[in-house]
Amino acid sequence: MTTIIILAVAGAVIYAVIGTLWYSNSTPMGKVHMRYLGMDTLSPEERKQKMEAGKAMMPKMYTAQLGLSFLTSFWVVFVVLESLHNGLPLLMAVGFAVFSWLCFTVPAVGTSILWSNCDRSIAWKKFFSDISSNLVTIIIIALMAGFFA
Repeated sequence: MTTIIILAVAGAVIYAVIGTLWYSNSTPMGKVHMRYLGMDTLSPEERKQKMEAGKAMMPKMYTAQLGLSFLTSFWVVFVVLESLHNGLPLLMAVGFAVFSWLCFTVPAVGTSILWSNCDRSIAWKKFFSDISSNLVTIIIIALMAGFFA
């Protein structure tokens, strides 16, 4: 169980790093995300002011994000390690993690965008960006768990 927890913590950090890079302003996905947040309609001064105001909340938000990411990471690590301990090949163990993504993450992200006040012109871009980010992260965590099993 200690191995699962340690790998899950490492996976949560991986989640935060990938998310930070994925949604940075220099990526196409980051630009969609900023548009989703309504930052594209603000003047440069307003955008800077809003970002400065948000900096005070960043430690709390990153802590909450790490906690939520830990839950997903814990599940992925648990599934992969238990699959490998039961004699399944790594590819099949990663496949179980991908099916978890397909059955739980994709519907949750889709539902949140469907019922949000998202600009409909970017809804599909936001949907595919978010589920792709999660898929990439889950595969990386699953492979990491497999290599340290």
